[in-house]
Amino acid sequence: MNSIVITGSTRGIGFGLADAFLARGCQVMISGRGATTVDQAVAELGKKHVAANIAGQPCDVSIYDQVQALWDAAAVRFGKIDIWINNAGAGNTLTPFWDLDPEKMQQVVNTNILGAMYGCKVALTGMLAQGFGSLYNMEGYGSRNTGRIVKGLALYGTTKAALAFLDSALIEEVKNKPILVGRLLPGMVVTDLLLNQRSGDPADWE
Repeated sequence: MNSIVITGSTRGIGFGLADAFLARGCQVMISGRGATTVDQAVAELGKKHVAANIAGQPCDVSIYDQVQALWDAAAVRFGKIDIWINNAGAGNTLTPFWDLDPEKMQQVVNTNILGAMYGCKVALTGMLAQGFGSLYNMEGYGSRNTGRIVKGLALYGTTKAALAFLDSALIEEVKNKPILVGRLLPGMVVTDLLLNQRSGDPADWE
């Protein structure tokens, strides 16, 4: 039975991934920044799946010790971790770069770049120690050089471009190691993050 850890999995794509893995008989560790939302997600999934296969742990991915604690909790609960998915992400509403709030900029960078790096470091260290594992990062708008620019998403897109480079670098670094590093690009999915980025103007959705 595969054991999976998914950061940012109390809602959106992360929650959907947890639901799909559980439906296939896997064990899943849910995580999110707040204990209440984690408990709610675990309870919701428990209505459909085997409760013993579901665990939850609060985790702010921008805090290294909390990311390490997430790995440790999953390892104790499941005995091993087969797959780690860095899904946690933060976005911003469509905003000209010069109008961005500096605190918001720091939050998005800390979550999308530093948080992913922390997750990669913790997961790779643990997987090298156990001798196996797969690590996936959730890329997104900005990670592929398509030439398409959405005005107002310079901050978010830049963080995902950085993540794409990180993935490429780690894929090279783990060659000849018993670890797989991969990237996830699901395309546009209607989630809270996407809705919060857009305004009510139909032009924003073109």
